[in-house]
Amino acid sequence: MTNLGNSTTRRTAIKSAASFGILSSATKIGLAAENTRADGRLNQSVCKWCYRDMSLEDLCEHAAKMGIVSVELLTKEQWPTLEKYGLTCAVGNGICRIPDGTNRTENHASIEKNARELISAAKRAGVPNLILFSGNRRGMSDEEAWDNSAKILNRIKGQAEDDGVTVMMELLNSKVNHPDYHCDTTPWGVELMKRVESPRIKLLYDIYHMQIMEGDVIRMIRDNIDHIAHFHTGGNPGRHEIDDTQELNYTAISKAIADLEFEGYFAHEFIPQRDPMTSLREAVELCTV
Repeated sequence: MTNLGNSTTRRTAIKSAASFGILSSATKIGLAAENTRADGRLNQSVCKWCYRDMSLEDLCEHAAKMGIVSVELLTKEQWPTLEKYGLTCAVGNGICRIPDGTNRTENHASIEKNARELISAAKRAGVPNLILFSGNRRGMSDEEAWDNSAKILNRIKGQAEDDGVTVMMELLNSKVNHPDYHCDTTPWGVELMKRVESPRIKLLYDIYHMQIMEGDVIRMIRDNIDHIAHFHTGGNPGRHEIDDTQELNYTAISKAIADLEFEGYFAHEFIPQRDPMTSLREAVELCTV
């Protein structure tokens, strides 16, 4: 798979093919995505789980036409589907479940096994990022959770660095959606990043979740951008459309992130309450800055 936002070689090859009129329909979809993407500074992605009633093929076709460059949070078995649409999978999943993560040593053997297998697979497939989770507190102190999480992340960071795949800890809210989740604030996640100190171990900053937990979104992003590899969107309250029905100003947030010269992916992870493709298209336009 190819990251459209960064592939000069592929773009040159497509243009050459276009001049001879030999582009396939799938390649044309990918080219349309490249042309649309050129209008904005963010590599926009979309999370498949928010569109449960739509096939992956259909979502890929719609996404490519909108200028979205990635469909994400897919298993490795799903990654090949994206290639014919000129898309990448910005984030692969499968390392661990949200409640049972890095903070408990009894999870480390399975996390290490899954991470090593998926890092290798991601390298082969051109998937740039993988996601994992801290797990729930269950009475554990922050200090013990930081120590335990750093141990397992330090064990896998060498392979991640060698293979050029970033493993990301997601920031989730423990107030509404994920009660008792440990990595529930930016400072908690940043402290963990400082204990690991790897360019391939980063945070996934979910704007919806962090608005619930701490707010002050733009300032938090600016102050901690060196530790952030990826973003998720969602309207608050409700995790629905990111339009004027909710409290976040996504155009301002998108511009602030783009102004930081962020080169990763900015992914839509809201659950539509009306026609899903209309809502997704409007979100893409809102965040094209």
